[in-house]
Amino acid sequence: MEFIKNNILLIGLVLGSGLMLLWPGVKKSASGVPNLSPAEAVTLINRSNAVVLDVRDAAEFAAGHIAEAKHIALDDLPAKLNELKKYQNKAVLVNCQRGTRSAKACEILRKAEFTQVNNLQGGLDAWLNAKLPVVTSQSSAKKATAKPAEKVEG
Repeated sequence: MEFIKNNILLIGLVLGSGLMLLWPGVKKSASGVPNLSPAEAVTLINRSNAVVLDVRDAAEFAAGHIAEAKHIALDDLPAKLNELKKYQNKAVLVNCQRGTRSAKACEILRKAEFTQVNNLQGGLDAWLNAKLPVVTSQSSAKKATAKPAEKVEG
């Protein structure tokens, strides 16, 4: 008992450090959906050919999004689940701007029995901070409507 009294601050520091080390694991398992860092998300996209689902609003999506991302705003997701049913047993990476809306979207997908749902931790902000590329709707539209280069004969 004397040891505890003399070292209460040290014991508190040890317990606090232990809880901080365990917190990410608790946070991941709390919702049943893994929170992936941008690097882990890139690995998932490349190795599992994951579907990227962006649940931000249309203006945010148009300003910049992960390449090949499918856009369904969070408010529209419950009504548009049938459009995503073909991806029900495939890896799905959900993102929004900071990670809050995508966490809600992950819950909706899990309740709809999607089996491989992942949340981009920190959202598109974290993606951009990791210096990963985005595309804009304008650049996508330009690519789709670009005319082939004319041949120059000389």
